Amino acid sequence: MNSAVPKYRLRTNSVAPKHRLRTKVAIPTPERSMATPVRIAVIGCGYWGMNYVRVFNELPDARVVAVCDKSPERLQELTGRFPGVYLTTETEEVASRRDVDAVVVCTLATTHHDVTRIFLREGKHVLVEKPLTTTVADADELIALAEAKSAILMVGHTFIFNAGIRKVKEYNQPGEGRVYYVYARRTNLGPIRRDVNAVWDLAPHDIAIFNYLLGSVPEWVSAVGGKVLRNCREDLGFISLGYPDNVLGHIQVSWADPNKAREVVIVRSDRRIVFNDLNGLEQVRVFEKGVSAVEAEPLNYGESHFQIRDGDIISPRIEASEPLKNQCRHFLECVKLGKQPISSGTEGREVVRVLEAVNRSIECKGLQINVRSNGHQNANTLEDIAGGFSGSRSPVPYDRRRNPGSNTTSHPGIGFHSGP
Repeated sequence: MNSAVPKYRLRTNSVAPKHRLRTKVAIPTPERSMATPVRIAVIGCGYWGMNYVRVFNELPDARVVAVCDKSPERLQELTGRFPGVYLTTETEEVASRRDVDAVVVCTLATTHHDVTRIFLREGKHVLVEKPLTTTVADADELIALAEAKSAILMVGHTFIFNAGIRKVKEYNQPGEGRVYYVYARRTNLGPIRRDVNAVWDLAPHDIAIFNYLLGSVPEWVSAVGGKVLRNCREDLGFISLGYPDNVLGHIQVSWADPNKAREVVIVRSDRRIVFNDLNGLEQVRVFEKGVSAVEAEPLNYGESHFQIRDGDIISPRIEASEPLKNQCRHFLECVKLGKQPISSGTEGREVVRVLEAVNRSIECKGLQINVRSNGHQNANTLEDIAGGFSGSRSPVPYDRRRNPGSNTTSHPGIGFHSGP
């Protein structure tokens, strides 16, 4: 335990129930289990952690039994809103409680691995905020530990549970057309993190969305970043991704842009699909327009026949729902039935793998990096890292386990997440 964490304990209910749900994934009596609320603990009660407390408190299949935060003042704020919840500043106290079935880890990204491991070792199911970890090696360890303990490990890629993104996927099913490219913008003025750069803070959303919509993971990345606020970490990033079948992706992230944007666009041969999370009236728009090459004799050298499709603009109806609540319901369902989450530890690890490659590319000034390469661990040259690209620069040492995107190493103590 981090010595900086105060020893002060604030408790409102120190009596633990005598019975608890089994923490094994294979549940022998699903009928009884489905009728029994899952007892939830939330670790980290900043802005986003407070939303988890609220949502699980509203769901009939869950009961919030404990909240942990390093700030006694923050815990004091909960006493009036959520009476009867056990409050503490000590993570190990929550881990040892027999009345906790599942845990939400909503701490700083650089602490996700250490905090999640504490609870998986106790056989508790864990929903951890994105990113799962800050290295693939740490993600591998958590996945293996969850399997060994028969525990659910789920990552909070909330946009996968957004009804608008689900609608986009419906319109992106394989058919007559094919995907050309996808792009996303996620910008705003802050909030500025102290543990990770803007890429690790914001891009996990869009990488997870791309992987979900395309049903695949990137093969390579190329990225550049900027430290416009003179921080020790990047405030903005431009990321190019290469998916199978020559599908290109592009992500722009920034916490130094006065224009707030949350947009994902898919351009296909038969249509263009736009998701705008800030448009409450038309969150998804489908433009039935596109262009594709025609299999015919070229008109001239280098010129082909093209077929242009011009159709309607559709604004499909989307049922109103809270993405975070959808995500929490899914987590409860997985815990009770032993199901594999849509955003499991495996999917979370793939996002981390991409982010590691993005970091290496930024360090190498936009060099194309093969995502599956373990160049930061095994490669001796840029040619090894890039899978064939040779250059004159020496590879940049990669050691961002505790503080990706920073020139400094953060303390491994527990911090608390303040937003999505």
